[in-house]
Amino acid sequence: MSDNHGRGSGIRTALVIGGGVAGPVTALALRKAGIAATVHEAYPTAADGVGAWLGLAPNGQAALATVGADAAVKAAGQPVPGMVMADGAGNHFAGFGGFPELPATLTLPRDRLYRALTDRALAAGVRFAYGKRLVAAGETPDGVTAHFADGTSATADILVGADGIRSTVRTVIDPQAPGPEYGGVLSFGGHAAPGSAPGIEPGTMYFAFGRAFMGYWQGPDERMIWFAGLPTDTPPSPDDLARVPDAEWLSRLRDLYAGHVPGERLLRGTGPDELMVVGRMERMPSVPHWHRGRMVLVGDSVHAPSSSSGQGASLAIESAVELARCLRDLPTHGAAFAAYEALRRPRVEAIGRNAAAVNKVKAGKGDAPVPAFTGPEDMLRPLHFHRIAWEETVTAG
Repeated sequence: MSDNHGRGSGIRTALVIGGGVAGPVTALALRKAGIAATVHEAYPTAADGVGAWLGLAPNGQAALATVGADAAVKAAGQPVPGMVMADGAGNHFAGFGGFPELPATLTLPRDRLYRALTDRALAAGVRFAYGKRLVAAGETPDGVTAHFADGTSATADILVGADGIRSTVRTVIDPQAPGPEYGGVLSFGGHAAPGSAPGIEPGTMYFAFGRAFMGYWQGPDERMIWFAGLPTDTPPSPDDLARVPDAEWLSRLRDLYAGHVPGERLLRGTGPDELMVVGRMERMPSVPHWHRGRMVLVGDSVHAPSSSSGQGASLAIESAVELARCLRDLPTHGAAFAAYEALRRPRVEAIGRNAAAVNKVKAGKGDAPVPAFTGPEDMLRPLHFHRIAWEETVTAG
């Protein structure tokens, strides 16, 4: 079950709060490190049918391989090795075919990733408890107890907050912790009819900047998959978003993307029932406290970089594996949490800052980042080649 390195923190059990992407991977990685973890998910069932499409970069796939989940996710995804940057008028100014020594980036619906990770964790013996919405947590010298909205509680040696960008665990660790930061754009996605973007290459994702931004690629069924933004300074609440009919959102998007190549055609080839209202594009600003006592944060709860990075899921997976590695090797949970933060904070915050700059472009408050994208290899190399050195022993400091 475990890989033995160093003296270890003495931690044997963990409560993982949140069953999205980071939660199952954290439980798998902890199990590999000799720590039994139970995943507590607020929703009553697994998140089938929830969420838009996402990309899983080579670095995220490598981290999944550490916990034996890479094959299951690869089977669920579509390889998209290439990328092309364009200006919204049909002109391509940069392209990249992927690193030949790395696997292709995978695209897949978020719920399909959830399902693959959950199934892999269940097969490995990880327990899941659904309908467990955290409301409070308290520590003793020997452990931490989570209290849930249904009146139940659970106790373990440590508690890991993998509960997303609106994390409850984050506010338990630090009541003054910042919340998510709005990026100036409402996000949408959808499927357009085959042929809505003529001349595209299968296996290539296109990013078309200009007066408005749109990303798109050809899906496995030859329909076009696209994502786009609607800039607004005063975003509606989630309830207000839901009250606007899909046909009205589609009409507003068609007005914004009139004359955009190929956005105008893609939106014309999309019906209201094929539109997905994703919601506000958000990111986490720098979180002062990643851990306190026996509680620690992982994934979007502490470093959500916004979808503009293309790295949200991959960074969450990396952090889950790195946390388990530190707990495996260092003598106390406090030393392990501090080492984990030191290893992860510089990388995730740099990626988050870069994504925030791209968000400004999408919101119409910055110049199209042509210079930044003229060398995609240089931009992507430090992202895609990053590896968690699981076989190496972590040392304090």
